[in-house]
Amino acid sequence: MLVLKIIKWIIISILLILTLLVGIYSYLLLSFDTENFPENHGNVKTELFLGNNNKQPLIVGLGGSEGGNAWASNYWKAQRDRFIEQGYAFLALGYFGMKGTPNNLDRISLNGVHQAIVEAAKNPNIDENCIILIGGSKGAELSLALASRYQNIKSVVAIVPGSSVFSAITIAMNTPSFSYNNQPLEFVPVPLNTTTDLLSGNLRSAFLKMMDNEEAMNRAAIEVENINGSVLFISATQDEMWPSTEMSEMMMERLKQNDFQYNYEHIAINGDHGAPLKHFDKIEDFLKENISMKGSKDCLAKTL
Repeated sequence: MLVLKIIKWIIISILLILTLLVGIYSYLLLSFDTENFPENHGNVKTELFLGNNNKQPLIVGLGGSEGGNAWASNYWKAQRDRFIEQGYAFLALGYFGMKGTPNNLDRISLNGVHQAIVEAAKNPNIDENCIILIGGSKGAELSLALASRYQNIKSVVAIVPGSSVFSAITIAMNTPSFSYNNQPLEFVPVPLNTTTDLLSGNLRSAFLKMMDNEEAMNRAAIEVENINGSVLFISATQDEMWPSTEMSEMMMERLKQNDFQYNYEHIAINGDHGAPLKHFDKIEDFLKENISMKGSKDCLAKTL
C-alpha cells in the first residue's frame, strides 16, 4: 500500500508540475507583444574590413541564430582575410543580440539591414554596384529574403538555408523572424505537435512538421526568382537543425520553373549543419566564376 501511495503522489506531482508549466507558457504566449516591434527595431551593428584596391566588391557576412556579429570575431578572421586578399571588401553585420540591436531574432527589419549595407557601400573604395551576401542558417534565410527584394544585391551564397520565412526565436514563436516596410512577413507557424520535439531539442523533426503545412510554406516562400544575380545554395545532407538539402532543392526547382536568368547552383555536403563551413573553397570558386572584379556596372561575370 505504501508503494502505491508513493506512486500516486509521484503521478499527482508530475501532473501538477505539467499543469504549472502549461499555465506559465500560456501566460507568456498570451502576454507576448505581437503588436509593437521589439526595442531597437531596425538597428544593426557593422564592422567594415577593406583591402587596398579600388572598387572592391562588397561581401556582407550574416550570422545565424547565435546572434551577435559572428563575422567580426577572430574565429572568422582567416576567412575574412582570404576574401580581402582576393580583392573583396568585407562587411560583418550583426542584426540582433548586441547592445543597441533587438535582443531576439524577432521581426528583424529588412529595411534596417539593407540601409546599413547601402551606407557601407558608399565608401569610395567599394564598388556599390557589386554587393554579395553570404549568410548561414537563419542568416541564409535573411540573405535570400533581402536579395529577393533589393535589386542592388548581385549575388547570394546561402549556407544551410531555409526556403520560407519561419517563426521568430522567442518564447512564444508566434511572430515571424523578419519584417519589411514595417510589416511582419508571412511565416510558417509552429504547430502544437512540435512541442515534444522542441523540448527535446529535435529541431529537424520540428521543422519537418512545420513543413507539412504546405499552404503556409507556399505563402511564406522566399521569392528567390526575384534575385538580381547568381545564387549558390550549400546544404548539409545530415542537417540536424532543419532540412537544408530538401529546402535548397525546393528553391532550385523554383528558379528552374521561373527560367531564372542568372547562374544558380546547389552543393550538398555530406555531414551535419556545420559541415558546409569547412568548404569555403567552393564558395570562393563560385564567386570567382560569377563575379567580375573589373568594376563593371552590374559586376556579374556571366549569366545563363
